[in-house]
Amino acid sequence: MTWIKICGITHIEDAKKAASLGVDALGFIFAPSLRRVEPDVAKKIILALPKTLLKVGVFVNEAPEEVQRVAEYCGLNVLQFHGEESPEYCQKFSLPVIKAIRIKDLESLKDIAKYPHASILLDTYHSAKAGGTGTPFSWEIALKAKGERDFILSGGLSPSNVGEAIRKVRPMGVDVCSGVEVTPGKKDLLKMKDFIRETRKSDEQDRSNI
Repeated sequence: MTWIKICGITHIEDAKKAASLGVDALGFIFAPSLRRVEPDVAKKIILALPKTLLKVGVFVNEAPEEVQRVAEYCGLNVLQFHGEESPEYCQKFSLPVIKAIRIKDLESLKDIAKYPHASILLDTYHSAKAGGTGTPFSWEIALKAKGERDFILSGGLSPSNVGEAIRKVRPMGVDVCSGVEVTPGKKDLLKMKDFIRETRKSDEQDRSNI
């Protein structure tokens, strides 16, 4: 089944609702963002979540020492890097790493090979934002990446397009943020339910076509 992560969690109620819907991971953003969460808040939320749920910390060009401090303090079990972090930087940590590759064009795919020890997330390139653009990139480019490596698909996903994205690209996972929100950082329960339903519906269709 397609792995599902809901990112930009800032409220404990949203986190509990998402967990109850059967998502695989929740993302907490510790970088400049409308969805930034302070470590104290993230820690309280994480303590209230099932231990089996992955808690992903999202960082952008942060000092390794600060990443490690926040990870230990909050109880994170996955690190996601959304900036210009080098392969050497990503290998400094004992926790599993997801490296975001921001897709501008086909040339962007060359960066994937630089990170053999990290899971890859493909997101939409924006000159002023490290993520959370709310805009999809060309899925034709994502299809090109499939020939090289599996990945998590992100960038402008929502209940209305995630089914099509999965059927077309067949990523290992999907990552949604603004597509299931009422306002930045505040999730919409109905949209989360719809997103998960559409994802699982595409999974079922895949199985029926085997």
